[in-house]
Amino acid sequence: MAKQTILVVDDEANIRELARMYLEKEGYRVLTVDDGAKALAQIQQDMPDLMVLDLMLPEVDGWEVCRRVRAKSNLPILMLTARDDDVDKIVGLEMGADDYLTKPFNPRELVARVRAILRRVGGEERPSAQPREMGNVTIDPASREVRVDGTRVNLRTKEFDLLLTLVDHVNQVLSRDQLLDLVWGYEFYGQTRTVDVHIAHLREKLKDSNLSIETVWGMGYKLVVIEEA
Repeated sequence: MAKQTILVVDDEANIRELARMYLEKEGYRVLTVDDGAKALAQIQQDMPDLMVLDLMLPEVDGWEVCRRVRAKSNLPILMLTARDDDVDKIVGLEMGADDYLTKPFNPRELVARVRAILRRVGGEERPSAQPREMGNVTIDPASREVRVDGTRVNLRTKEFDLLLTLVDHVNQVLSRDQLLDLVWGYEFYGQTRTVDVHIAHLREKLKDSNLSIETVWGMGYKLVVIEEA
């Protein structure tokens, strides 16, 4: 089986080499570049399986790289932020990043995040391939398609996994930590804002359905079916 390729984009040589060392030790093929323009060119030349992307880059910054990549593909993106700033993280997630890490980071955590993203994208450890029908929504894990009244709704990888988890726990309150563990598949070291951002995306994309993701203040989220009058 061919090695999965990880593209590491960071203008700090020590970060690139640290990431390379730990990722290669885990069996990944690693490519590194030091600015956004080179990253875009590298993606065109050798489409990686995942990109580790620093936000603060010369030439073309990480936000712009993410925007351009998302316009053309669903390449998984793990974003690196130089500071513990919720704004950076939220903007990155809303632009399509799959996850984020705050620098400085534990390289073992980087490997865990990369492995978890690739595992979910690759479809491993799915709860069940049996289609779910709830209200006017059909969720098909095998094709990873969601339809509302027969019309397909385009969800990104984590959005689909989050919806499937909520559907499989309908009417149950799940805390943010529980959702992180069930959907992201590893012990999450950062803040739980990532769940809130993905919930907001799901609510918007399912606005024409009769499924509602309720906020249970101080506890978490619960999926319910809205009964028609």
